[in-house]
Formats: sequence, C-alpha cells, structure tokens
Amino acid sequence: MQLKAIDLFAGAGGFTLGAYEAGVDVVAAIELDKSASNTYRLNFIEEKKIGVKLINDDINQVNLSKLREDLNLQIGELDLILGGPPCQGFSTHRIKDSGVDDPRNSLLLRYFEVVHEFRPKSFLVENVSGLLWKRHAEYLEKFLMLAKSEGYEIKFCNILNAKDYGIPQNRKRVFIYGVRIDLSHPNIFFPPKPTHFSPNSGMLPTWKTASSVFEPMPEDIAKRYIHEYFIPKLKVSKLQAYEILNSLEFGKALQENDPCNIHMQPSAKMIERFADTKLNGSREDAGEKHRLKCHSNGYEGHKDVYGRIIIDQPSNTITTGCNNPSKGRFVHPWLNHGITLRHAARLQSFPDNFIFCGSATNQAKQIGNAVPPKLSTILIKQICLNLKNTN
Repeated sequence: MQLKAIDLFAGAGGFTLGAYEAGVDVVAAIELDKSASNTYRLNFIEEKKIGVKLINDDINQVNLSKLREDLNLQIGELDLILGGPPCQGFSTHRIKDSGVDDPRNSLLLRYFEVVHEFRPKSFLVENVSGLLWKRHAEYLEKFLMLAKSEGYEIKFCNILNAKDYGIPQNRKRVFIYGVRIDLSHPNIFFPPKPTHFSPNSGMLPTWKTASSVFEPMPEDIAKRYIHEYFIPKLKVSKLQAYEILNSLEFGKALQENDPCNIHMQPSAKMIERFADTKLNGSREDAGEKHRLKCHSNGYEGHKDVYGRIIIDQPSNTITTGCNNPSKGRFVHPWLNHGITLRHAARLQSFPDNFIFCGSATNQAKQIGNAVPPKLSTILIKQICLNLKNTN
C-alpha cells in the first residue's frame, strides 16, 4: 500500500517532489504564499495530476480536525508529516539576539499541533542550522518536549549537508526525525549514509561540483581557467590543470523558451565590475576601480557578495537572494551577469521541467527556501524503509 504524507509550509514543493519520487502519496499541502502556492498547483496538480488537497492559507487558520476528516484519515493512520517552517527567525545571518521571539518561530510549534491532530507514524522537519543556536534553545526544547509528551521518539536532530548526498551545493540544514513510540525499534536507521564524499577522502563518488548545472564551457574560457585559476591558485602543472578541468561535469545548455532562464539585468557599471572579477573570484578580486565604497578600507566581511560561482566545488548555499549578485556569490562563472533562476533551481536539484511562478523575486524566494528534492527523496526513502520494517 502506498504511504501517505502531508506537506506543511510546502513552498514550491521540494519535499513533495522528493516524496513523489520516493513513491509516497502526498494527500495535502499547506502554503501561505500565493506565488509559491501557484507554483505548487502548476507542477503537481496540473502537470503531474496528483490529487493533493492544496490549501493556500495561514496554517494558524486551518481547522486541523476538519482537514483530517476531509482527507478521510483516522487518527494515527497518516504515515508521514513533512515540513520546513519559515526559518528567517532562526537564520545564522542574524547577529546577537536578533530573531529571538520572532513570531515566525512559533510556526515550528504549530507544526507539532498538526502532528498532535493526525498522530502520524513519523514526521520530518527541516530548518536552518541556526535552530541549534543557544539563543533559540527555548523553541527547540519546547518542540522536543512536546514530541516526547505526545509519544514520539526523536531519532535524529542534527545538521545534514546536501553536498554529501549528491546535491551540487554546500547547504547545511537541521533535520528532526520523529517516530511514534509504539512503532519505534532499535533497527530504525536515520539519516541515510552519505552518497558523495570530499575529494580528499579517497572515497568515490566525490561531491558534485557547481559546474554540473552550467552549460559546457567555451574553449577560450577553459584556457583562461587553466592559466588564471588552476595553475596559479592550485599550484598545479598545466597538464594537471587540464586533467582537473576535463574531470568536471557540465550540464545541458539552457532552453531559450524556459521561463526560468532569466537573470537580473546588470547596469553598464556592474557589467564592467563583473568583467573585472576573476574566474572563481570574489568581490575582493575586482580591481580597485570597481571596488564598492562599503568594501574599501580593508573591510573583511561579506567576501562572497558579487563573487562568481566556483565551478570546481559544490556551490555556496542557494538563498532567497540567489538572483541578486549583491546577496552572495551568485555571479555566473564566466559571463558578466548573475546566474539565472534555472541555474539556481538546478543547484537545488529541481528538474528543468519544474516551472516557478510569480516575479523573479518571488521565484528566487521559492528556490532558496526549498528543500532540495533529490535530498528529500533520499531521506524519505529511508523513512519508508523504516516504516516497512516496523510493519
């Protein structure tokens, strides 16, 4: 029998896509943001013809008992609840005690109210790594206390990095996996073992590099990488440099009619600045002529802003500002503009046929907030195996 799940704070549907690929039937999804809800509807209800009940509303306003009745689910029948509550309040980018008592943090507790109503066999929460910071301990401890008092055993509450599971991105996130105590047993296994490894580990396969989402590199650009980056920066011979470059995986060229094949249009001055930024370079590599005033006089912070994506490593974390080079290392590896929304979606492991709705800013927000679908699939498959072993 196909397992059933609900996706809370569903966003564009990264968790849902992972569940779909894992063979799990997502029967309901709740998402407040209209653009994200439209994206979810387009890709799952209209394109995949999935009979999911999509609720575009504030989760605090949803009548949970009525929802359970509408889904024809008995208490304890649901297999899995998924969800990534809005994480801005827990962000590691916030300084000092910023984010403490942010009203969005209470949504983490609302998540457990849904768990309480449905009493699923298991649940999986995703959030930013800042959730584990001391200043947010009250919220996490309360969540864990509620889980225990309602009869759930927390099998995992820690950070996973997407690059360890074949996602071409250095993305650390907290995952909390709980199992109903009557179904818990010593052989439950989570998280799954990593599938990809550091190049220095001697293990294969190695982390997927950011190059894998970009179009094949022109020959003249390849020569520049050899002489401007690999030889001087990595201290290797010309032959070794070519071996490194030739070992990199590249993706398909973007389709011109892809509605997500768009990027922020830079000003003439910014084009000059990008042209002056070395391959694999950061803001510090732009000449003094193009150095921003706020980054002059020895300022050491925010080195990634206006930086180019580094092609021979997993990319930096894709955030909600991924379409804006001023928000991070989001400049195309060799072209003089930011990465496209499709590049960002690929770095999150979304397939090219997944279309995002809304303005470019809306789409970037959806992409940056999503759980990478391929990581979701790996995690959910393991949960399914755990439930199968329990049954």
